[in-house]
Amino acid sequence: MRNKIAFGKVEETVLHDKNFLFTMLSYIMVLLVFINVSVVHSPVMGIAASFLYFLINAIFLGNVFFEKEAPLSRFMLGSLLLIVFLGLIGLTVMMIYNLDAIRSAIVLCIVSTLSSLMYKMTEYSISIELTTNTSHV
Repeated sequence: MRNKIAFGKVEETVLHDKNFLFTMLSYIMVLLVFINVSVVHSPVMGIAASFLYFLINAIFLGNVFFEKEAPLSRFMLGSLLLIVFLGLIGLTVMMIYNLDAIRSAIVLCIVSTLSSLMYKMTEYSISIELTTNTSHV
């Protein structure tokens, strides 16, 4: 029961960020992954940065496409969708260029940008629908 409540708080914190703080944190995680792959080669740093990257972007994508599901299902489906996006964009980059550390970081940035923008677009369209559907009786 505690894990469910803790994940709900994490999800709510990520989703109610108005200043793109978690999008910037996602970009920082991409930078840390790039530095780790290029210079540091630390498994701990790589796992921590990758975990935070997946957590933030899976929450964004889960809420874009699976808004009516339970929080854990939304997170799992968002994670699967994130893996699909990473695979599709990574395959595209691999077909055009070789996929090295720099281009891998570019792929991560593209997916992070897409997931954040898609979430912000759905959040904006919902608020527009609520304001335009007010009836004056």
